[in-house]
Amino acid sequence: MATFAKTTFDAARYASARPTYPRQLFDFVFQNHESAPGARWDTAIDLGCGTGQATVELMPFKNITGVDPSAGMIEKATQGMQELGLADRVRFVQSAAESLAFVQDGSVDLIVSAQAAHWFDWTKLWPEAGRVLRSGGTLAVWGYSEFRLTHYPSVTPLIQAYSQSADTLTSIGPYWQQPGRSILDNHLQAIPDAPHPTFSACERVYFTGGHHPGLPEPQQVIMRKTTTWTGLMDYLRTCSALHTFHERNPEDGDIALRFWRRLKEEVAAGEGRAVPGDEEEVEAEWPMALILATRA
Repeated sequence: MATFAKTTFDAARYASARPTYPRQLFDFVFQNHESAPGARWDTAIDLGCGTGQATVELMPFKNITGVDPSAGMIEKATQGMQELGLADRVRFVQSAAESLAFVQDGSVDLIVSAQAAHWFDWTKLWPEAGRVLRSGGTLAVWGYSEFRLTHYPSVTPLIQAYSQSADTLTSIGPYWQQPGRSILDNHLQAIPDAPHPTFSACERVYFTGGHHPGLPEPQQVIMRKTTTWTGLMDYLRTCSALHTFHERNPEDGDIALRFWRRLKEEVAAGEGRAVPGDEEEVEAEWPMALILATRA
């Protein structure tokens, strides 16, 4: 998370290059919320909201607040809502997720967090969520792990080696901020279940397809993005570990570019075809884990 707070971090590039969350995910969360006795649709909060990518999807609620510790993210999110004509519907607050002093007890119907829950201190977050949620309120947090190329499963080992290897010169693996990245790669399983009796239910859903067969009852992957190879390169450049790699290895050149080129070469070799052009389309997908909890 420290990378996102640096003045060198480009929030605009980050927002444009990252995948978006599918409508199916929000429908799933909203249906779960609606099923709770006494569920209401007044107030929603997005913790670790970043540029507001998930915040904007909370429009079924009357009052919406995005929370993030990064001033740069808050600025970009505010600008984005203004451009969408939604500035009067959403407010943004710079704050840690675990300390919501500006929120009254029992006043929130839905708390969400997209790709940020692995940074939180859950010994503090669960009690704070329990304080601000009203009875029947929902907490829904999700995160996605390393991308895959949907139609080219043979390159998955190459992706894993680039992102997760321990080699400090050929992989960005050692440069992820920990323990957050490991929590994400392990599908949020390190996050403790919602405490009873404050919460009446806690469920984990894995939209991971066949990528991680050891997980219980994996569902189909729902997070996909069709982009170009240039777009995939832009995505690779948003990885926080890459920023740290270049800070510590300024003489390296461009590890992400080398990996991207090798990916294309491996796809070509596996398919018995020419190397894909930069503007040729490619589909990426991300295994995702979701935690749902209901306030008693």
